[in-house]
Amino acid sequence: MSALVDVPGLLVGHASLGDTGVTAVVAESPAGMVAGVDVRGGGPGTRETDLLEPHNTVERVHAIVLAGGSAFGLAAADGAMRELERAGRGFPVLGEGRPGPRVPIVPAAVIFDLFVGDADHRPTAADGAAAVAAALAGDPAGATARGSVGAGCGATAGVLRGGVGQASAPVGEYTVSALVVANPVGSVIDPETGLLWGDPGRPAVDTERFGALEHPAARLNTTIGVVATDAPVTTAQVTRLAMVGHDGIARAVRPAHSPLDGDTLFAVGTAAEASGVDVETLHALSAAAADVVQQALVDAVVSAVPGHGVACWAEILRD
Repeated sequence: MSALVDVPGLLVGHASLGDTGVTAVVAESPAGMVAGVDVRGGGPGTRETDLLEPHNTVERVHAIVLAGGSAFGLAAADGAMRELERAGRGFPVLGEGRPGPRVPIVPAAVIFDLFVGDADHRPTAADGAAAVAAALAGDPAGATARGSVGAGCGATAGVLRGGVGQASAPVGEYTVSALVVANPVGSVIDPETGLLWGDPGRPAVDTERFGALEHPAARLNTTIGVVATDAPVTTAQVTRLAMVGHDGIARAVRPAHSPLDGDTLFAVGTAAEASGVDVETLHALSAAAADVVQQALVDAVVSAVPGHGVACWAEILRD
């Protein structure tokens, strides 16, 4: 079963809260990981994305937090920072003649899931800390979990349940992986054929049953995720992986990147030295980034379980 942790140097943890939750992608090395981001949706909910621009000073982050709860869920990153600091992670800040605190760098993005389950139930700082603690504990079951888990607990993919999906692919001596929280406004199903846009080789859903489903509430969604590689990519190159990774969303969701989505993809490189790769290698890594995002989004949908009055893919398969 392919997962984000197929890329060496990554840890994944979840805080699953029933109708919402948090997923943390943590650098195994205290030195952190090279990171970039690309935002395509019209309604993003994000934190610390500006500092990931290649022209800015900070090049490494210590974790990425993905959460439900809309803008309220960004509070989870506060708890993630505190847990990382407690674990001795973060950039050291020098005091006058004495050691200063450590400041973990934790970019974050959220999905809108407030109309699934209890609208007043949102992730808190404590939940962000719990997700990071689970990642640092190295639970392999949590690291490979998918479907209705973590930030994907309250996710919807059009009229179906969404969730967390993962995929990975080899690229020469390197690996490219993706973890995606699938929560798009657009449809993952071709209404004419009942097939998944992102993987028409899978079984079709019953088009009549699919057509009768209604979106659970206001059409405010978003798809967020992390692309990762162990290739020694630079900040600019890892940003390119985030950019091309969005092609995978566009293949699996129609329409994608709408005004009501906040589609955001982070990308990280776990190599100790960000010495860079040649153009041909970057091309291959970029192509793989789009592929694994597409596969992870499909994985999220087919792995989802029923709940909160929202049908899942497996429930409406054609007989």
